Amino acid sequence: MTEFELKLQSAAKLAAKGRVSRRDFVQLALAAGLTATAANAMFVQAVRAEPKKGGTLKIGIGDGDATDSMDPGIYLNPFTVTALQGTLSNGLTEIDAKGNVVPDLAESFEPSDGAKKWVFKLRKGATFHNGKTVTADDVVVSVRHHTIEGTRSVAKSILASVNNVVADGAETVVFELDGGNADFPYIISDIPVMPAKEGGVDWESGIRTGPYMLEKFEPGVIATFNKNPNYFKSDKGWFDRVECLAINDVTARTNALNTGEVHYMDRCDLKTLDILKQNPDLVILETTGYGHYVYLMNVQKAPFDNPDVRNAIKYSLNRDEIVQKVFLGHGAIGNDNPIAPVVKFAIDPQPKHVYDPDMVKNLLKKAGAENTQFDLSVADAGFTGATDSALLWQEHARAAGLNLNVIREPNEGYWDNVWLKKPFFASYWAGRPRPIAVRRYAVYHQRDHRSPGRAGSATARAVSAATRKREVIGLDANRLSAFGVQILELPRLAITRTSSGLSLDLPNPRPFLLRCRSGQVRTRPPAEAGAGGRTTEDAAS
Repeated sequence: MTEFELKLQSAAKLAAKGRVSRRDFVQLALAAGLTATAANAMFVQAVRAEPKKGGTLKIGIGDGDATDSMDPGIYLNPFTVTALQGTLSNGLTEIDAKGNVVPDLAESFEPSDGAKKWVFKLRKGATFHNGKTVTADDVVVSVRHHTIEGTRSVAKSILASVNNVVADGAETVVFELDGGNADFPYIISDIPVMPAKEGGVDWESGIRTGPYMLEKFEPGVIATFNKNPNYFKSDKGWFDRVECLAINDVTARTNALNTGEVHYMDRCDLKTLDILKQNPDLVILETTGYGHYVYLMNVQKAPFDNPDVRNAIKYSLNRDEIVQKVFLGHGAIGNDNPIAPVVKFAIDPQPKHVYDPDMVKNLLKKAGAENTQFDLSVADAGFTGATDSALLWQEHARAAGLNLNVIREPNEGYWDNVWLKKPFFASYWAGRPRPIAVRRYAVYHQRDHRSPGRAGSATARAVSAATRKREVIGLDANRLSAFGVQILELPRLAITRTSSGLSLDLPNPRPFLLRCRSGQVRTRPPAEAGAGGRTTEDAAS
């Protein structure tokens, strides 16, 4: 080993302790013969080696709304789910980095009677933020919050199979289902546990069980949290403070990352990724997720009530070209299936809906719709790239003899004025880690549901889409899934800023902003700026 290599090895150990700056380390590595790229990569690897607790994590989230609520029944977008569920709350179970269901507030869970009965034993020592011990009664009222008469909860459908839930003492909860369900522990992971109060459950106060305690919540703007010193998982919740900022505009979100206003952003602008990759202080994370971009059709209204029309539309777009030109190769082509390929036992459904102009013409002729104009309402509020995708699709459709009229809607008010109001529009679905959960969210009857107004998440949209018997044509950035046309399968893209303190280890295929206490965010205050030490934090959500 040369003298430079020995010095480099020593510098890596010092970098792990926060005692060598990036600049000094890179200069030494260059002298040792490494390239600048390799030197930066080695530095990042070194500083990730020894995590320490502390620091503040600031997250820029791309979907918040003034109608956001503390009510978990209407957590409808990444902002509320990240801040109020993942950061603030716990369920009986959670999904780990490999997509498996594991105990959370529950210590164990066991089925009986052919999985029609499930018994959950609560973890000892778990408390709410006000110091109250979590009991079975709290779990019972938290579940019933989503099933009681008149509930607005979008989770009502996934709990429709629960005939009864009761407390068997202070530490045991018993669920009785209407049929056997081996995946019930996956389903219950979506339900945060809240403290019981006289006549129901306390969702208004924000008192939960999670690694961070609520300090401030401004709907659609910001949510701030301080570390829960009594959290029952000692290896989680490493930050002192977490700030979740709703920054809906992707340019503003990117600028916030570049200026250090936030350390992490989601829903990245694909057009700027190559430029951002050149910044050694930024780490771009791309993982396979469960979500997908979609175009929804109301199949109760003509002409979408005709299956030949729907199939003609499915064959009228060149999904591969859209993936390459609009999404720049990020994501995989979807095939109108809501089950993402990362889901266990997922299959590749047939037939493949590939671009086929002759098929389109034959189906339109069969339906007597050769001269029909199909109005598609789009805005990038539906999903980033919705407008560009629709305009490119319009060209494909024209060449296939289908008259697709793209109507550009304003982003402001899209979810109130377009979503579920127009018969054909752009949206996005997040997906779920198990097929049964996707099915239960989707199979939801209109008579049981009252739309909560603004529903931004895949969950709410899947519920309402199926509620109104909608068929989906989707661009799935993980997979345009669902009943209709899917363009691609969505990757989850996020960027962290290492120089201001963040790099993110995120093995979990489930979208980070939907729930991932298993991921880790490692932060290192820049030594160049005089900030000593380095911190490693557990992912806030």
